[in-house]
Amino acid sequence: MNETIRQLMERKSVRAYEPEEMPEQDVQTILEAAVQAPSAGNMALWTAIRVTDPDEKQRLSVSCDNQPFIAKAPLVLVFCADYKRWFDLFATLELDAPLRRPGEGDFLLSMLDATIAAQSSVVAADALGYGSCYIGDILERCDEQRDILGLPAYVKPVCMVVIGVPTQQQRERKKPARFAVSDLVHEDAYQAKAPEEMAAMLKARQGLDGEDFDRWLLAFCKRKWNCAFSEEMTRSAAQMIAEWREGK
Repeated sequence: MNETIRQLMERKSVRAYEPEEMPEQDVQTILEAAVQAPSAGNMALWTAIRVTDPDEKQRLSVSCDNQPFIAKAPLVLVFCADYKRWFDLFATLELDAPLRRPGEGDFLLSMLDATIAAQSSVVAADALGYGSCYIGDILERCDEQRDILGLPAYVKPVCMVVIGVPTQQQRERKKPARFAVSDLVHEDAYQAKAPEEMAAMLKARQGLDGEDFDRWLLAFCKRKWNCAFSEEMTRSAAQMIAEWREGK
């Protein structure tokens, strides 16, 4: 199997790291891979903040749903949707019409740029033998994240990645099963899945059936959907979009 394909197939989230620093050359290679990622119009509508200060890492570990391993990760990168650079530059031009302010579409486009860059950093890290984990909780508590990271208007944190050398336990831990290609890839048009079809997809993925599956699904719903962090993420994301629209 092609080595890149193998790495993509075997990659899994790593949440425990050896207490060793990463060589700066490796860090720069990972960052360069992110910079080389595709972006809309080659505008690179993103900025990554490399967090090295231990106190700042600790604050992020608390603000991101109290996950201590964040503070222990050798490399912490927060990828931000960033239209500030371009908007500030456009504002210096003599235009024949009022300068349009960044809107919701620009925010979504910037989010895509930031996420694509983050994924490139993850692939590069894996190729160098490191483990990584995405931290979606950076979308929560937007006021606190803005304060920790010193973010101005038109810069919002949308994706955080932590990277380091996996512990032996993490190396040996089995990768969680994924859905089948046919479960997620539709041809020509969207094909809705009835609840029983979705349940069948999950039963096959999780290797569960009957009461075991029912218990798992109920617990999963309570942990990932009907929960405080999900409500806070929704509130925080709505606030970020509103602030982006208003130039805050």
